[in-house]
Amino acid sequence: MLTLPPNPHPFDSFTASIETTVEKAYTGDTILELNWSTFILEIINFLILIWILKHFFYKPVLDVIARRRAGIEKTIEEASSLHSEAEALQKQYESRLTEWHQERQAARKVLEEEIQGERERQMSALQTTLEEERKKSRFAAQRQLQASQLQNEKTALRQGAQFATKLLSAVSCPELENRLIDLFLADFSSLSAEHLSKLQDAAGNSPEHILITSAHPLESNRRQSLEHALSRILSVNVNGHVRYKQDKALLAGIRINAGAWILRANLLDELKGFTDFAHEI
Repeated sequence: MLTLPPNPHPFDSFTASIETTVEKAYTGDTILELNWSTFILEIINFLILIWILKHFFYKPVLDVIARRRAGIEKTIEEASSLHSEAEALQKQYESRLTEWHQERQAARKVLEEEIQGERERQMSALQTTLEEERKKSRFAAQRQLQASQLQNEKTALRQGAQFATKLLSAVSCPELENRLIDLFLADFSSLSAEHLSKLQDAAGNSPEHILITSAHPLESNRRQSLEHALSRILSVNVNGHVRYKQDKALLAGIRINAGAWILRANLLDELKGFTDFAHEI
């Protein structure tokens, strides 16, 4: 800090001048007379000294003090401005920190919602996949069960056919065969017009190609009834043109071949059809 020298008062200088004059006026114990010209000159000297001090010392000092004061005030203003800027920056930083905290909370909330949504989607997809797998497992188990049941049914049908074959082989007789022939003739009369037309065409072109196969020898009256029924239904005289054949494998009943047509009325073909049906299931 600038320390200024004490400012001399003009009256002190005037007093010192008078004292000097008085000292000059006395010599020993004798008091000199007052010289007014000298006194006036001293006053003029004092006034000149005051003017010099005012213009060459006191005013520059005041200017220095004013400049220093202006510099100090400017420094204070700059410090105040810096303090205000610092406070503004601090408030801005605190505001930005608050906003950043809020943004972080919002981003965290959005992230949590996205994670929750993705978790729900993944769980839904997993549930869908598990449900599909369960459906596939149930379907596979059902198919396997159906295949097992089908195999059991085929086995049962095959065993039933084998058992029926053995049973019917044991009970096969001419009377059973005659009964099957009667049933055949009754069903033969109810054939559709289309089938009858095709049979008539096949028999009419070559009635000698009609072949009747039986499991047991057919009596003459049974042959005559068959030929008569065929002639009446097919509208073709087949008497004397039908060939006969015996095949014990038929078990009981007859088989009629008329061209490309085959009429079956025997146990073997029925059991075979039963077995074929088991294989088709």
